[in-house]
Amino acid sequence: MNSEQNKKVVIELQDVRRDFKVGEEVVHALRGISFRIYEGEFVTIMGTSGSGKSTLLNQLGCLDTPTKGEYILDGVPVRTMSKSQRAKLRNRKIGFVFQNYNLLAKTTAVDNVALPLMYNSKYNARQRREAAIEALKAVGLGDRLEHKSNQMSGGQMQRVAIARALVNDPAVILADEATGNLDTRTSFEMLVLFQKLHAEGRTIIFVTHNPEIAKYSSRNIMLRDGKIREDVQNDNIQSAAEALAALPVNQDD
Repeated sequence: MNSEQNKKVVIELQDVRRDFKVGEEVVHALRGISFRIYEGEFVTIMGTSGSGKSTLLNQLGCLDTPTKGEYILDGVPVRTMSKSQRAKLRNRKIGFVFQNYNLLAKTTAVDNVALPLMYNSKYNARQRREAAIEALKAVGLGDRLEHKSNQMSGGQMQRVAIARALVNDPAVILADEATGNLDTRTSFEMLVLFQKLHAEGRTIIFVTHNPEIAKYSSRNIMLRDGKIREDVQNDNIQSAAEALAALPVNQDD
């Protein structure tokens, strides 16, 4: 993988450990995690319940800091930051996509997508709206700009959430079980979209317990008991568009 030497490192974890005190006991949720993620990679992070996956997601998302070790996001060390510094970094550098969308219910698609830009002083109201419209067009929702969340299907809501993740032009898109609430067909539609974003050079981390999704990413990291058990490149990335086209027309689940 010599080509990686020339690529920008977007995320680096150096021997990251995270301990939690539960009563008298100390739980070692992460036991020395080290990896680099390069610009333009589409990485799945997998593991069963209790593997440390959620704890790692919170580290990557700047929602928590390591007990020991170092996390460097787009060149910035995170561990010694204050909560407010982390919040600012999170807003600028990470686009989140959640399993249950986390949209404001009675708010239009445009306003939902523009939300992260409210904290960015570079944008005025008109620029926020323009950026939100561009992001919605990029995910195929140019005709749903004024629709509210309660007027949309699950797949449409997840597209709005992906547009919101894109609007700040983040260093990385962090997806947490982003197809977990969707039926088979809609899940593949989302994977088609993630593959399109990957093809455009976006860096994507997709945290999931569904091993199927690894077929469509460029690299898979497997966690067990707070350690990395496997970290492999996918040399045979399958096409989500082909998988979608092969589904029976009436398949809903």
